[in-house]
Amino acid sequence: MDAKAPTGIGPLERREARLAWGLLLPTLISVALVVVLPLLAIFWISFKPIELADLRAPEAEAYERLRGDIAAPGDAAAIEYRLSNSSREVPVTGVVLRDVIPDGLDVQDLDSRCTLIVTQLICVLGDFEPGYRERLRIDVVAGADFVAPLPSLRASAAQMDGEASSDLFNAEFTFDNFRTLFDGGEFWNVLGVTLFYTVFGTIGALVVGLFAALLLNKSFKGQGILRGLYLFPYVAPVIAVAFTWVILLDPFSGSINALLVQMDVVDTPINFFGERPLALIMVTVFEIWRYFPLSFLFILARMQSIDAEMYEAAEMDGASPFQQFWYLSVPQLLGILSVLFLLRFIWTFNKFDDIFLLTGGNAGTRTLTVNVYEQAFAVSNIGAGAAVAVVIFACLLIFALFFFKFVSREEGL
Repeated sequence: MDAKAPTGIGPLERREARLAWGLLLPTLISVALVVVLPLLAIFWISFKPIELADLRAPEAEAYERLRGDIAAPGDAAAIEYRLSNSSREVPVTGVVLRDVIPDGLDVQDLDSRCTLIVTQLICVLGDFEPGYRERLRIDVVAGADFVAPLPSLRASAAQMDGEASSDLFNAEFTFDNFRTLFDGGEFWNVLGVTLFYTVFGTIGALVVGLFAALLLNKSFKGQGILRGLYLFPYVAPVIAVAFTWVILLDPFSGSINALLVQMDVVDTPINFFGERPLALIMVTVFEIWRYFPLSFLFILARMQSIDAEMYEAAEMDGASPFQQFWYLSVPQLLGILSVLFLLRFIWTFNKFDDIFLLTGGNAGTRTLTVNVYEQAFAVSNIGAGAAVAVVIFACLLIFALFFFKFVSREEGL
């Protein structure tokens, strides 16, 4: 009888599996900390009606200082505590103050809510209503055993204990942020602007990158210099190139407008970044100009890997340059073009800094990412900003699923 192949996992395989998981563990933890946890936090906040100030849990606070000078025995002063509730909306219950009276000081007048055990001060202050403010005063006198100088009160800062509920951490959820987001027609306008900017910016960057790759696919004098110029928009700091565009296209002092007026192309200067829909077109053109070098590099690398014998055979058969490009180059480039379209679509959909630097989201250029910033920081509605971020995530997830189900299958990716 033939010996059967051993089944199961042996000790060596188990050790290798443990080693593999051990090597992967730092990466998995890093991904969880950098990607998964912030994503879960955004989802959590999106269902909470909170503002930016609500991210800090309500708490009772005490600022301690000495009123008066104590330099020798017999000097009198007062320890003053400025008590407050950090929240103007949520009460803090069961507040207790604990502090240590410096050695050498004798307490003269004690608040009825406070008790002194040797040098330990304990004050049961009850509940602090929203926006609560109070000054608690403890009169003290330097005793006979006082030794100058008096230690700083900050060395033993007062401790405040209390309980408060926070909308951020409780288990109550609401769809108010999403309801407010979708009820107004403004969201659909912003979504349309985002899709226009993303689709045309992505396709434009691919098309311009393709033409640039076709130009540099042949060797000629000055090819290296031209390739370096092509890469400049992508490697240059975005803040520098953005402000350069704004200055050049300024309607009052911009060189482009001055040139157009002097050449009688236009009668009055054009406000490129201040008029609808021209501002949206210009920020899309900027997106194409800035990011076509990435497409150019990948497409050129793929072109140079195509076998030149195919083009020689096609040329011998009488194929025109356009026919060679359409029937030979394009089928070979579909794979890389699909990947670039996926990456550029996601990156452009998430793009914030370019539009914010060029227009600030004005003149009909506000995209979803700019809307996240305005909701979360301009009006301090962090819950609404998180809701918009969740919508962005959902849109990109739907696009990615559609891409991998249909487009990637056709291209064999």
